[in-house]
Amino acid sequence: MEEFLTAQFWIAVGQIILIDILLGGDNAVVIALACRGLPPNLRAKGIIWGTVGAIVLRVILIAFALTLLQIPFLKLVGGVLLVWIGVKLLAPQDDDEHGNIQSSDRLWAAVKTVIIADLVMSIDNVIAIAGAAQNAGASHQIPLVIFGLLVSIPIIVWGSQLVLKLMDRFPLIITAGGMLLGWIAGTMIHTDPGLANWLPKDQVWHYGLGVLGALTVLVIGKFMFRASTTPAGSST
Repeated sequence: MEEFLTAQFWIAVGQIILIDILLGGDNAVVIALACRGLPPNLRAKGIIWGTVGAIVLRVILIAFALTLLQIPFLKLVGGVLLVWIGVKLLAPQDDDEHGNIQSSDRLWAAVKTVIIADLVMSIDNVIAIAGAAQNAGASHQIPLVIFGLLVSIPIIVWGSQLVLKLMDRFPLIITAGGMLLGWIAGTMIHTDPGLANWLPKDQVWHYGLGVLGALTVLVIGKFMFRASTTPAGSST
């Protein structure tokens, strides 16, 4: 029980919630699109059961990912993927990616659509949350993941629109989120079993690689953002 009162545990919980808000903002859009064809009296049930199913599936995927991360060099691969996910978070997004989400007028068909869509879209969440959880110690990773995801459910379902508006108004939130993913990537790479003989185990290297990951996401993300927003033929 004392393990749940440590600073590491609550820092990891905060990271998981922030990750799920930043990377799971699309969940609310998917839920709305999938349930928009339901009768009004069934929409609440569709939202609740679709969200529950998606969260259960995500916990299973994260548990699987945590096991895989013990294989040498997979944390290195996961860290590189996390850096790319963080870069994409800072880069402009395509607004048409949800155009193929189909609605249904039947409750369980809509629930199935939500779960399948979330499965396809949740790879980034799974990698990022697994990376955050593995920094909290092996003895309570799954309870941590479950707790963090449960706390994030009401935020995603009912507060996502507010969060999206805040991110539009304060872009620094998105930048901080992308850098957080870079930080997790760096610390994940430092704990890769395959690199144990190559990287020193001291905390300076651990946090140093975290800072390097965060700065890498910031620099590449801002460069890609500027490149995509600079008009063709412009010299600036």
